[in-house]
Parts: sequence; C-alpha cells; structure tokens
Amino acid sequence: MVMWVFGYGSLIWKAGFDFDERRVGFIKDYRRVFYQGSTDHRGTPEYPGRTVTLEPAPGHVCWGVAYKVSSKEDQQVALTYLEVREKQYDKKEYVDFYTDVNASSPAISGVMVYIASSDKANINYLGPASVEEIAKQIVHAEGPSGPNRDYLFNLEKTLLQMGCEDEHVMKIAEEARKLVSDVVN
Repeated sequence: MVMWVFGYGSLIWKAGFDFDERRVGFIKDYRRVFYQGSTDHRGTPEYPGRTVTLEPAPGHVCWGVAYKVSSKEDQQVALTYLEVREKQYDKKEYVDFYTDVNASSPAISGVMVYIASSDKANINYLGPASVEEIAKQIVHAEGPSGPNRDYLFNLEKTLLQMGCEDEHVMKIAEEARKLVSDVVN
C-alpha cells in the first residue's frame, strides 16, 4: 500500500524525504492561511514567524502537491521526518486530491495532510490578522530555517510557477515587499 502526502506550504518546494512521484493538484473545501506561528523554523518563541495552515472553507480549493511514497521503508522514514518537521501542526487529515478542475471524482483518495488547528491545545496558533499585521510579522521574524520572508516569497514564487494565484499569499507578499522596500530606502 502506498502513502500519499499533500504539501501546501514549504513541502511544495522542499519535500525532505524520498518519494516516487510528485503531482500538482488541489484539495477542496480548504483555504491556505498564514495563521500558524512558527517558533522552531521561521521564528523564535520570543518572536514567532507565520506559516500557512489550512482552514475549512466550503467551495474553496487549495493548490499544492501530492507526493507518492511506495516502499514501507521510505514511508517510515518520511513519517518520522514529517512528525518532527510538522510537530507544531496538531491535526492529520486524509483528504481527496484532484488534478483536473473539471473532474467530479478525485485523482487520489486518502492523501495525508498536516493542519494546524485553532484548538486551544495548539499553543502556536496565531489566528487571523490584517494583511498588514501578518506581513509585518513575517518581515521581522527569523528562525533556525532562515528569515520568515524567504518562506513567504518561496511560497508565492512556487505557487505562481504552478499557475496558482493564491489571493491571501499574494496580498501578504505584496505588503511584505513594501515593508522590505521601506526598510532599505
């Protein structure tokens, strides 16, 4: 039995585990939002960065990539790696993945995805804020994996390369560029 993993943030451009196949596509009824705090990768406990999570949103789609991991050994390595990498994400869901916008049935069912919920147990969940507030926090945050703005700009670039214009990501990236420009000038 194979394992499929859906990436909608940094997993899109940096899987970090061996896989047999990578497919571009989307999941339904979720939207990508910069509501999760990052205190271990793109920020610190004193100044958290912001990374994306998924929020239920009937009628919306979230584009990303699905990775197929076939061998039991590769699956175990991938799961061990993901449990560390995604440790601040407190939910694991299994969703339908689509590759064709006109398809009525999914290309793949049972694709695993990590989600950071708004549950009180998720101490790093930051929740909604204005585009300006999110961009400001992202521009100023930095953690062991580098500046939070690199995450934002990599996500924007990769989504555009896939042909996806995610309005939430694009607005925050645009605002972040203004802030970076103001700091430089």
